[in-house]
Amino acid sequence: MKPNSYQAISVTGLIKRYDEVVAVNDISFQIGSGELFGFLGPNGAGKTTTINLLTGLARLDAGTINIDGIDCTSNPKAAQHLVGIVPDESNLYPELTGFENLSFCAALYGIRKRERQTRARELLDTFGLADAANRKFSGYSKGMKRKLTFAAGIIHQPPILFLDEPTTGIDVASARQVRQIIAELHRKGTTVFLTTHYIEEAERLCERIAFIVQGKIVQTDRTENLLQPVKGKNVLILSVSNSGTTLPEAMASAFHQYQFQSVTQGQIRVESTEPVSVGPLVRFLEERGIQVTEARRHLPSLEDVFVQVTGIEAGLMLKEKEKAGGGGNQ
Repeated sequence: MKPNSYQAISVTGLIKRYDEVVAVNDISFQIGSGELFGFLGPNGAGKTTTINLLTGLARLDAGTINIDGIDCTSNPKAAQHLVGIVPDESNLYPELTGFENLSFCAALYGIRKRERQTRARELLDTFGLADAANRKFSGYSKGMKRKLTFAAGIIHQPPILFLDEPTTGIDVASARQVRQIIAELHRKGTTVFLTTHYIEEAERLCERIAFIVQGKIVQTDRTENLLQPVKGKNVLILSVSNSGTTLPEAMASAFHQYQFQSVTQGQIRVESTEPVSVGPLVRFLEERGIQVTEARRHLPSLEDVFVQVTGIEAGLMLKEKEKAGGGGNQ
C-alpha cells in the first residue's frame, strides 16, 4: 500500500488544441493514490479531452503527464497496464455476447482463459447482467450497455480508473447501481478520476473536485471546503407570475435582511443567514399585482457553489442533464 501522499496522477501545464479551438488550456492537478477526484463542468468544457490525453487516446500539444510514477508525456501508453477506462461512448463489439466481450477484453490484458472466464462471470453478476450474459451486446438496453462497458474497464482490476460521464443518459436504477460500484471501488483503494456534469453526483461521490470551464480549471478543493461558503444559509425559491428585471432590487429595498436574485424567468431566489419568512414576501408581491405560485425551501448545495465560482447558471447544467435523459440526480 502506497502512502496517502503518493501522487497516482500528476499533470502540469496540459494544453490541447483542435485547429483554432483550445480544448484544454494550461491545466495542472495532482490526484493522490486511492483518491476519488471529480472533474465537474458543462458539456464542451474539456473533460473528455483531458481523459483522452491522460489515457493516450489524444496527443498533447504541451505539458507533462505522470501516472503512478511513470512519465507518459512522450509515451502515452507507458502506464496502460495500470489503468482502466470507461469512455463516454461504448467501445465494445455489438456482434459479441456480454460474456464474450468481457472475456475478449480480459485476453487483451493477458489474463489466462480460466481466470478471465471467472472474472467475466463475476462482473456480469456484480452489474446485474448475468441473465444477459449470452445475449449479443447489440440487443442490450442503453443502461445495460453502459454497465457492461464499465465492467470491461475494470476486468483487469486496475489500480487507477478513468470514468467519463459514467451515468449519463441511463435509467435511474442503473445510475444508482453504477454509483454504488464506484463508491465500492474507491473504498477498496482504487484511484478514480471521474468526469461528470451531474453536480449532485460529484458532491455525493468525490473527495476532491475541480471545476473546469472552457478548457480551464477555475477552482480545485476538497468537497467539504467547496461547500463551506453555503453552509448555514437559508434559501427560498419563489415562483411568480411576473418577475421583471427590477423586482429583485425592489424587494431588496423593502427587506434589507435578505438577498434577492432572479434565477430564471419567473423565479426569485431569496437568501439569508436567518430563516426566511414567507408571509411578508408574498404580501409584498401580491400588493403589486404579482402572484406567487410556489414558495420552495432550497437546501444550498455544490450547485450553488458551482454557479458562484463559474458564473454558469444551474439552469444550463439542468438542460444538459435533461437532454442526456440522465439518471445522475437520483
